[in-house]
Amino acid sequence: MAKDSAPREQGPKRAELRGRTVGIWSVGLRRCEEPLACTAAAELETLGFNAIWIPGSSGGDVFDRSAALLDATSRITVAIGVVNIWMHTVNEVASRADELTVHSGGRFLLGLGASHAPLVERAGMAYDSPLRKMAEFLDGLDADGRMTSDERVLAALGPKMLDVAGRRAAGVHPFNVTPEHTALARDVLGPTALVAPELKVVLERDPSRARAIARAQLAPHLQLPNYVRNLIRLGLREDDVAGTGSDRLVDSLVAWGDEAVVSRRLRDHFDAGADHVCLNVLTDNVADVPVAEWKRLAQAIALPSL
Repeated sequence: MAKDSAPREQGPKRAELRGRTVGIWSVGLRRCEEPLACTAAAELETLGFNAIWIPGSSGGDVFDRSAALLDATSRITVAIGVVNIWMHTVNEVASRADELTVHSGGRFLLGLGASHAPLVERAGMAYDSPLRKMAEFLDGLDADGRMTSDERVLAALGPKMLDVAGRRAAGVHPFNVTPEHTALARDVLGPTALVAPELKVVLERDPSRARAIARAQLAPHLQLPNYVRNLIRLGLREDDVAGTGSDRLVDSLVAWGDEAVVSRRLRDHFDAGADHVCLNVLTDNVADVPVAEWKRLAQAIALPSL
């Protein structure tokens, strides 16, 4: 990273993600050319969003891209949602996360996740006891000593991983969840943990068009057992998660319609106990950098009223 910084603080500025704040979750900012990503990140900061979240997969070095986004901004938090603990070593994660935290003055947030059996097995590894794997990874980070538990969140879905997050992280960053899960996470983690769910958004009023855009990006997630099991725990049925998903599933996970719909769905998560919600704007292209849609949302969302 190009910037120098003040001495390391004890933990990132977690308070800046509390109080019903809103961030942006974006595959595009991970996949696009770096100059475009940096320009877009600076725009998000100017628009007033509180955090930028990028996925841990998608190819390339996620820590390098995080460094570029931090260098392009000065106030906004940059978070990885999330690093796959099967694909990275403890030493690599500790070293790179420490570097990003120090050089950004605490604006970096590390998300860690146990991923999914098909993805891990496709990489030639055995997906054996994700809970134990997470515990061992956190043990390694704690033994390394460069990162405190306040500097990480976990991609926790089920009750057991939520319990781990409550004891060993600042909080949770769950993906593909409903406000019912947000309420569960708050209940398990208690009042002080950070609860930061992702919410998919399609700014399209036509139901058929909106659901088609949503299904194109939801369908791969329905091939991943952890997501499917969690959705069924949340009250969806087997037929809802079959194929590319039912209308009921799409409508549960995706805020489609106009800005008023998005504001209402944000409020649902906040009322259920979320501190921070990251909006994942979906378009026809999964790798899009939808600056126009981000501007529409920024203009429409009055955070103090949510």
